Amino acid sequence: MRRSGKTRRTIRTSRMVAVGLCAGALAAALTAPAQAQGAAHVTGGKPHWELKDSGTDARFRGLSAVSANTAWLAGSAGTVLRTRDGGATWRNVSPPGAQDLQFRDIEAFDARRAVVLAIGEGEASRVFRTDDGGATWTESFRNTDARAFYDCLTFFDSRHGLAMSDPVDGKFRILSTSDGGRSWKVLPDAGMPVAQTGEAGFAAGGQCLVSSGPRDVWLATGGAARARVLHSADRGLTWTATDTPVPAGDPARGVFALAFRDRTHGLAVGGDYRPDQASPRAAARTSDGGRTWTTAAQPPPAYRSGVTWLPYSRTSALAVGPTGTDLTTDGGRTWRTLDTGSYDTVDCAPDLGCWASGEQGRVARLER
Repeated sequence: MRRSGKTRRTIRTSRMVAVGLCAGALAAALTAPAQAQGAAHVTGGKPHWELKDSGTDARFRGLSAVSANTAWLAGSAGTVLRTRDGGATWRNVSPPGAQDLQFRDIEAFDARRAVVLAIGEGEASRVFRTDDGGATWTESFRNTDARAFYDCLTFFDSRHGLAMSDPVDGKFRILSTSDGGRSWKVLPDAGMPVAQTGEAGFAAGGQCLVSSGPRDVWLATGGAARARVLHSADRGLTWTATDTPVPAGDPARGVFALAFRDRTHGLAVGGDYRPDQASPRAAARTSDGGRTWTTAAQPPPAYRSGVTWLPYSRTSALAVGPTGTDLTTDGGRTWRTLDTGSYDTVDCAPDLGCWASGEQGRVARLER
C-alpha cells in the first residue's frame, strides 16, 4: 500500500510539473511577436481567442471555466449555457421561468454542479443551484430586502462560499453558505467597515468578489471618492479596507474585477465603463494581500472588466474588456494588448483551458 501511494503521488507530481511547463510555454507564446499586426484575432500558430457559436445573443457576464472542454455561461434573460466539448456545442440549461432575471455570476464545481447569481434590487437578486448539469435547478436564496442588491459570489471550496450586496445601512452585506450554495445566511456586519457615500460593487463580470485558499476573500468597490479593495481573512466575518490608485470619484469608475493567485499576490482592473471616457491607471497590483496597491507602470489602454491569472504562472495574467484583451508577464507591472475583440469576463481552468465571454452571445476559448 505504501508503494502504491508513493506511485500515485509521483504520477500526480509529474502531471503538475507537465502542466506547469505548458503554462510557461503558453505565456512565452503569448508574448511572441504577432505575425499579423493589428489583427483582431492573432493566428498562425500563436495562442489566440477562437470564437465559439453559442447560438444566442445573450450577454454573458458570468463565466466559469471547469476545463478546456467544460465551461458554464450565465447572462441576460435568465440564460445559462454549458459545453462539454470545448465549445463545439452548447446546451441551454437555463432555470425555468428565469427569463426576467439577469445572471451576472456563476461558479461551477464540475460539469454537473454549479451555483448561479441573478442581480438586481429586492427579489431580483436570487441564487440557484444545480446538481445534475442544469437539468433541474433549486432556488436557494431570494433577497427580500428592497435595499439590497447582490453583485457577485465566490467559493473557497465546494461547500463554503460568499455573496456580496451593495451597502445596506451603510455597510456591504455578506451572504454565506456552508453547504455548497443549498442554503444561505446573512453574516453580521460588525466587522465590516463603513462604506463611503455612493460606494458599491460592479456586477460587470462576476469578479468583484474573489477568494484564494480556504479563508481569504477580497471585495472590489467603486462609485465613490476612492476605489477600494476590502479583504477578509476569516471568510467574511471581519474586513479591512484599502484605497487603490484606480481612479474613482464618479458612479461609473472604480475597481471592477480582482484576481488573486495566492493569498498575497493580486491584480485589480477597472476604470470608467463609459465608452466615451478615458480610463487611465486602470490596473493595479499587490504583493501583500491587498494591504497596499501599486499602479501598473503600463496599464491596459482602456476600461477592463475581467482579469485572471494563467494557471501555475507566477507572473502572467489576462485582462479583458469591451475594447480588447491584454496580457501581463511581469505580475501586473506592464500590460500589452493581444486582441481587440469585446469580452466582459475571462476565466482559466487548472488544465490551462482559458475562456472569455461577453455581449451578443460572444464566447471564445484560448487556442494554442
